[in-house]
Amino acid sequence: MRYLLSMFIYTLIFAAAVFVFTVAVFASEDPKQAELEEVVVTATREAESSKEVPQTVGVVDKKVIEDVKPSHPSQVMNRVAGVWIRQTTGEGHVTSIRQPLTTNPLYLFLEDGIPIRSTGFFNHNALYEINVPGAERIEVIKGPGTALHGSDAIGGAINVMTKSPSLTPEVELTPEAGEHGWYRLLVSGSNTWDNNGFRLDFNNTHTDGWQDDTEYDRQAATIRYDYALNSTTAVKTVIAYSKIDGHGEAIGLSKANFESRPWYSYTTFNFRKVEAFRLSFDIEREVSEGKGLISVIPYYRQNEMNLFPGWGLSSSGGNNYMPDYTTKFYSLGLLAKYRHDFRAMRTRVIVGIDLDYSPGEYFERRAQVFKTGDKYTSYTYVSDTTNNYDYDATFTGISPYVHVETSPFEKLRLTAGARYDNMSYDYTTRLAANSNRPADTEKSFSHISPKAGLTYSFTKDISAFLSYNHGFRVPSSGDLFKGSGGTASTSVNLQPIKIDSYETGIKTGFLKNKLTLDASIYLMQKKDDLVSFTTSTNERQRLNAGETEHKGIEVALGIKPIKEVGFDVSYSYAKHTYKEYRVSSTVDYSGKEIPAAPRQIVNTRLYYAPSILNGGRAELEWIKLGKYWLDDANTEKYDGHDLFNIRASYQFSKAWEVYARAINVTDELYAESASKSSTGSAQYNPGMPFTIFAGLTYRWGK
Repeated sequence: MRYLLSMFIYTLIFAAAVFVFTVAVFASEDPKQAELEEVVVTATREAESSKEVPQTVGVVDKKVIEDVKPSHPSQVMNRVAGVWIRQTTGEGHVTSIRQPLTTNPLYLFLEDGIPIRSTGFFNHNALYEINVPGAERIEVIKGPGTALHGSDAIGGAINVMTKSPSLTPEVELTPEAGEHGWYRLLVSGSNTWDNNGFRLDFNNTHTDGWQDDTEYDRQAATIRYDYALNSTTAVKTVIAYSKIDGHGEAIGLSKANFESRPWYSYTTFNFRKVEAFRLSFDIEREVSEGKGLISVIPYYRQNEMNLFPGWGLSSSGGNNYMPDYTTKFYSLGLLAKYRHDFRAMRTRVIVGIDLDYSPGEYFERRAQVFKTGDKYTSYTYVSDTTNNYDYDATFTGISPYVHVETSPFEKLRLTAGARYDNMSYDYTTRLAANSNRPADTEKSFSHISPKAGLTYSFTKDISAFLSYNHGFRVPSSGDLFKGSGGTASTSVNLQPIKIDSYETGIKTGFLKNKLTLDASIYLMQKKDDLVSFTTSTNERQRLNAGETEHKGIEVALGIKPIKEVGFDVSYSYAKHTYKEYRVSSTVDYSGKEIPAAPRQIVNTRLYYAPSILNGGRAELEWIKLGKYWLDDANTEKYDGHDLFNIRASYQFSKAWEVYARAINVTDELYAESASKSSTGSAQYNPGMPFTIFAGLTYRWGK
């Protein structure tokens, strides 16, 4: 608490300094000018003022997405304070939001408020199943989600929103090329006829990869159809499809190879193949003379992934093995809610229920891999009755919730809610049970997650909030039934993670948002955290043996003194600690910092949009990632890095725009992530060297 109090005082001092600076810089501005109030959608699945949400919500708006034209989600997501998206092969990613960098199921990925994947079949790469360059905006709720969000939203919820149809005919074409065999074609077309609105967004991407054997192909399409039945009823239909064919699920390099040949790969045959399809109908009807709203969203998902990953390499009996596995599932789901607004104290009540029925299957076989020098060049599948898997697992989720907002005073907004999750698995194995494979079983989990918060508006420009959110996360089907957590007896008995989150902060926007400041302080305490370790017999174990603490401060500052110039800073300072982590009677990591958790992350952007660019702009971006530990024992660190990116665009006319971007302009040798292997040696996943991309955009009808 002493830490939080100190950081809160520092935040208030900083806010006061910003306020004084604002008055000095913008004294000549007309004080009667109205600011543009920011609106967010993710918290309640409806548009509401950001200042009345008692939580930090980072926003990447349409203008940023169009200006950056990201070749990877990290290029726009990392602009949000406290967000670190690490790029893997292709458009793969690993996420860190108020948690260390992890592949664990701690984040909820949404498209138009609908989960991309079922809780039972989480994948940390879920963003590559979304056409991010074609998105309208992206919102990031940091920390456990609201009562409307389920089990996955421990570290945060990321909601990518599709573009709405245009009112008049529009077409946009953007061919793009870059080094390392990169090319991409983005196509968008839209129009509205009477009560029917239609939009198509298409993405075709290819790269040979800057590292050996990292070729990647992607095709993605999103179709949106909006239909206004009458003045009170509307239906939004979204169809989304992605096909991904990637190679080179790379193994981290040794320090010597990282420094001398970062493009090198130890493997030649790895791959990841994904097909994802989603269909949803968002039906909304206003009732009670506009005071009530009924929302019903039935949806269907289908997903298949075949993966042969280098990072799955293991050794046994002097031989090396890799898993080749396929996971499939489909979902039938429903998000239903009713919202009613009362005049008394501007009270709003939302009640709803989320339903998810997701049958899935998993098949895995092992391949023995062979080396030529230090590179794995061939493999053969082996008959392995102990380590192969072939099972069905059906996930079912039933989650009612209630959310209430009220204002006993004009400037005070109180929010409270609770969610009850009842989740279960029905598991059947086609292979005989053994020490790695559980026998047929049924598992169920239930939990109540309370939420509470308040916001207070000191002035129309300054508001503050305070919140408490409790969340939990059930184990995924892979955690429970694949044996990745160790023996069958330990994995099938894993319990949910529980988390308590406390947060306070301020939100400001002065003079039409020419100066904005969002600052927050948080404390998160996790119990029954899943911890992994290797026993003295080289056996991998995963147990509910941990208690961890996560605390930090986040600041997002934006300054726009004149129309042509803007300066934005996203800063976070965090400390992630094992409060309790005893892996054996002789090994205790309690009190150690968690690996892959830099204390400081900074993203700074300076942009200039002079008239000479005819509506275009130039931007310099500085990214600083701080030091972090490579291992649980805190014996070795990665030193962090500083990266600089440059982007520029020029509009020849209203229809034509040319642009270019240079990534890592100083050609810095850096690691996207670093860790220690099971043998105790440091390994590095190198980041992209100096690379140039350029493209041309044609717009018709805009």
